[in-house]
This record gives sequence, structure tokens and C-alpha cells, in this order.
Amino acid sequence: LPAGQSPTTPGPPRAETTASNIANFKRQLKMLGFSYDWDREVATTDVEYVKWTQWIFLQLYKAGLATQSSVSVNWCPALGTVLANEEVINGLSERGDHPVTRLPLRQWVLKITDYADRLEAGLEGLDWPSGTLTAQKQWIGKSVGCNIDFDVDGLEGEKISVFTTRADTLMGVTYVTLAPEHPLVSSLTTPDQKEQVDQYVREASNRSDLDRTSSKEKTGVFTGGYALHPITGDKVPIWVGDYVLGSYGTGAVMAVPAHDERDFEFAAKYDLDVKWVVKPKKGEASAEEAYTAEGIAINSGEFDGMTTTACKKEVTKKLEEMDRGGAKVTYKLRDWVFSRQRYWGEPIPIYFPVTFPEGVDPADANPREDGCDHTVDFDSPIPVDEADLPLRLPEMDDFKPGDDPAGCLARARDWRYFQKDGKWFARETNTMPQWAGSCWYYFRFLDPKNSDMAFSPKVDEDYMPVDLYIGGGGHP
Repeated sequence: LPAGQSPTTPGPPRAETTASNIANFKRQLKMLGFSYDWDREVATTDVEYVKWTQWIFLQLYKAGLATQSSVSVNWCPALGTVLANEEVINGLSERGDHPVTRLPLRQWVLKITDYADRLEAGLEGLDWPSGTLTAQKQWIGKSVGCNIDFDVDGLEGEKISVFTTRADTLMGVTYVTLAPEHPLVSSLTTPDQKEQVDQYVREASNRSDLDRTSSKEKTGVFTGGYALHPITGDKVPIWVGDYVLGSYGTGAVMAVPAHDERDFEFAAKYDLDVKWVVKPKKGEASAEEAYTAEGIAINSGEFDGMTTTACKKEVTKKLEEMDRGGAKVTYKLRDWVFSRQRYWGEPIPIYFPVTFPEGVDPADANPREDGCDHTVDFDSPIPVDEADLPLRLPEMDDFKPGDDPAGCLARARDWRYFQKDGKWFARETNTMPQWAGSCWYYFRFLDPKNSDMAFSPKVDEDYMPVDLYIGGGGHP
């Protein structure tokens, strides 16, 4: 339904358009003769359904699976909300062509990364199309490799951590690349490179992760700083490149241009050194392109003559002995950002204490009023009592987004701020994404009239799991 994606467009209230759209879809399905059991009809926007969506969130929160985090997101001031990577094209919103910037926002996230191994294991034996299984495995993106720490020359105590699946190529590192948002960029950039680096970082901040990684042309700028090779101690130049993402992995990569196609192209473009440290078991590698296959270690000191497998093991062991790295498993899978800054969505059933400056009596303060100096303590979230669900959206005449990342609900002061036991509190002003309700509808379909629980254990045991699900490739 268009309600979740159209908070700024004119027209009837979203509750009316949603009900109208549902009625129209239902009419069309009946005309087509589909034999659905309409007694089990559910709508994720119905207040009774919202109640159980919020209840599920509370169970996730209590289990430590719903947490707050500062996340670098695509923020669109014109639309007043965070956009997914695929909703940003060349720094502009897909809908409306509005400017989009990258900035850190306090967000609620669901810790799906805790289930990475279980998700991958669950793919075994599934009778799914091969393309869907491949996409799922790539989405999870399990990688077994090594974490490596590079000290930063001139910055005592600071280090750059990288992850690689090819520890055997460590002796071939000729530069290190940081994401523009890496926290060390500003401190290690030299004064003569500062203007150039700052401009590059600003430009990169206006591009989405998807836009940056899908671009064929890889760009970067030298910071003027150097990392120290963890084994040899040699100085290695540090670059900033927008093809490295701060939100993925460590936000830094060790570049081995002789054995990585992307690094080879980057080195050729910026005239950086190339050092060959792996050769084929038979024949010779071409100097005109990166040799990415396994082989025999060369130009690698004590590791010369080792096979790729043996060299990986020995380099990892050496780093562990030197306390400069070690074996590690990583995933491309990221935790699910579960916050939206728009009106249309389930209110997140969390509230926070409100504090006032020293000497101010809370009994005489009112954060609902203009000019009231106060602070919302976001570090002390409090779950809404289950007996008080559903937490309903306030009635608002103007729920258009503004330039405040707190969302339009922050303007509903009478709803946001409330008193309890003589103390002031503030409700969460983020709402859940449009997928919150649709993630579990098939369970509610089993028991749609149950007012005591989301669904009973008996119907779950009788009907689940689903034998056949018909939907698009994005539904698994």
C-alpha cells in the first residue's frame, strides 16, 4: 500500500486511503474467483494487529535482540526519513529526486547477525530455485579468514584493523584504504592533504553504499599518513577510497594489487607499487593483470615456497604470536535497521526518562512547552507495559516530515511527553518500518480473532511450517 511511502503527498488521510485500497483489492480478488478464507482476513494496520506487532517487538527487546545503535544512514530532509540503499540513486532519492546525505542517527536495530550461522545452515535441503539459494548465501556472506592490525605511524596506540580471506598475500600489501567515514581519517591526514581529503569525504557522504560499491570507477585520495606493516614494519601509504564502506567489516582494507583485480586497477590509476607474492604452481603469471588464484608464495621471506593453504595458516599463526591479528569469521549480513522517521508506522513501544538542569524542580517544568530546557535520556530505554498495548499514533493534522531526524512525532508534544509517578518521560518518536507487520502475518492468519495472544501454540503446532508459499523472489 502507498501509505508508508507517501507521507508528503496531498490527498485523503492515509487511514482512509488504506481502507479504500484494501476494499478494492478484495473486490478484485473476489472477481477473479480466488477461494480465500475471508473469515481469516487480517490487515496489518488494524489496531488489534498493531498491538501484537508491538508485543513481538517487546519480546525481541527483552531478549536483547532489539537494541539502539548509531548507524550511518541515508537521510533525506525533504522526505523526512531514512532511505534504503536501493532508494538512493546518484545521491538523490528515487522518489522526488531530493538530495540525500549520509549521517549517523540513533536507530533501533534487530540483531539478525546473531542468527547468521543458523540462517546459512537452514538453507541446506531447501527445495528453492538455485538462484534464490545463491542470493541468500551471498546476502549472508560468510567469510573465513584473518583479522590483521596495522599500527599507524606517528599515532601511538592507534591501529587500523582489516579482514582478509587471503592472509597469504600479506607480504604483498603496498597500501591501505580507509572508508571516508572511518574514524581515523581526520587524525592521520596530514595538513597538506587536509583540504583534498575533506572535500573527498564530503562528496562521498552524499552517495549511498549501493551507489559507491556498484560504481565501475574506483576513486581515492592519499591522506599523507602511513601504516606500519605488522610483520616487516615497513611504511605503507594510507588512502581514502569511497569503494570501502564504513558500515561493512572494519571500514578498511589492505590492498594487494598484484593479487586483487580492484586493487590492481586502483594501483594502475594512481601509480602505486605492485608486489608479486604468489605465483602459479605451473607456468608464470601475467604482469598485465592481477593473479587471483591460489599458488606458491614468493617474495614473502620466511613463507616462501608454501602453498596458499599452508601460507594462510602460518601467517595467521605468526600474527597471533605477535598479537597483531588472528583467525576470524565475518558476514556480509548486517543487523536490520528497524527505525523510520515518518508518521505512518507502528509506534515503537519504548519511552525514556526526561531530565532537567540542576536546580530545576521537575514539578515546575513542562517539556511540552516552548523554551523548557530538558534532555531525553536515550541511554535508559523503558519498555511499555504489555497491558498498555497497543500504543496508538496521535491524531495529527500535519504529519509532513521536517528536517528534524527525530521524526514528525517529535512535534506531537502532548503525545510524546507524559508524567508517571511525578516524573516526566518521553516516548520514542521513531516508528517501525512497513515490513514490521508483514513479517508475521502468516501466524496471525492462523488465529486472527485471538484477543489474548498473537496466535495460540496449538494452531502453530497444527499448521506450521507452511508447506507451500507462493510469492516473489524477495519473500524467502
